[in-house]
Amino acid sequence: MPATVYAMRGLDPWLVAVGRAAVAGAIALICLKAAGHALLPPRSQWPAYALIVLGVVVGFPVFSGLALHLGASTAHSAVVIGLLPAATAACAVLRAGERPRPLFWAGCTAGAAAITAFTLIQHHGRPSWPDLLLLGALLSAAIGYTEGGRLAKHTPGWRVISHALVLSLPLTLPVTAALAATTPITLTGESLAGFAYVSVISMFVGFIPWYAGLARGGIARAGQTQLTQPLLTLVWAWGLMGERFGASTVVAALAVLVCVAITQRART
Repeated sequence: MPATVYAMRGLDPWLVAVGRAAVAGAIALICLKAAGHALLPPRSQWPAYALIVLGVVVGFPVFSGLALHLGASTAHSAVVIGLLPAATAACAVLRAGERPRPLFWAGCTAGAAAITAFTLIQHHGRPSWPDLLLLGALLSAAIGYTEGGRLAKHTPGWRVISHALVLSLPLTLPVTAALAATTPITLTGESLAGFAYVSVISMFVGFIPWYAGLARGGIARAGQTQLTQPLLTLVWAWGLMGERFGASTVVAALAVLVCVAITQRART
């Protein structure tokens, strides 16, 4: 989140969202070519890869970037995105055909209620467009994580994300070129550093161990590592950007952690 904000200080939010996938796709293409692998996955797996593209290559970057552009703070976004582990576990349950205990769904419901209450309090009883966009980002990432974790059980994680990025290049490359030619660009140290981070780390390198971990530990179980994401993001928002947040933000983040922990303990 902080890197996205940095990138948008000199680049259009749409350019950041789509351009990061284009840059990562070019890197993925080079890696696949250098390793001697096919650039595209088997055609039978294209539907699953399409969900990855829609989820984490396009959906999450676009929704989260627009939410930040429209005024959502990094700290506020971190709390809303805190439900991602529960959403990922729910998707894994549905895709794997497991039958969770009622306590699992109770934890998901409580977490959703905590986030809803937090956002309504923050916006004086009215839902906001940034919150709806963050919800879209949350669901997009959960779908993309689940499909990637499933494919990574049979294909190395780096190839899974590489194939997804290469498949998206016919869309991301021309759109990036058009946006670069038509939107204002102010290159600064912050904007370049932010864009480089979301392109190389967030969009490519980070997915390599992530998909491998989901495949080895189980999608729902390995998703527990996301429990630290809201609090870590709050720390980065404070340290890198000087954001200040009240007690309600910390309480909401901790409430989400408790609810997600319940879902992990009672998922089956």
